Amino acid sequence: MPDVTHNADRHQYELPTDHGIAVAVYRQQGDSRIFVHTEVPPEDEGKGIGAKVVRAALEDTRRQGLKIVPSCSFVVAFVRRHPEFDDSRRS
Repeated sequence: MPDVTHNADRHQYELPTDHGIAVAVYRQQGDSRIFVHTEVPPEDEGKGIGAKVVRAALEDTRRQGLKIVPSCSFVVAFVRRHPEFDDSRRS
């Protein structure tokens, strides 16, 4: 499977699949990156593709020194399962 790429012009992380592109869309606000939408092609749901694109997006956001703000339900649930990405608990 290809790697997740950051499409800064479109404010999203992308992962090509056989059925389209999985995305994690964000809005930049100061030093925070607010994740507002995650989408996986219907044929690829339930295969861990959403988790892969979100994990890569959150890791890259952290590497850039930006705060992670989960807004869409998928990212909220992911951060609950992976508290190392929960910036609301960091000072």
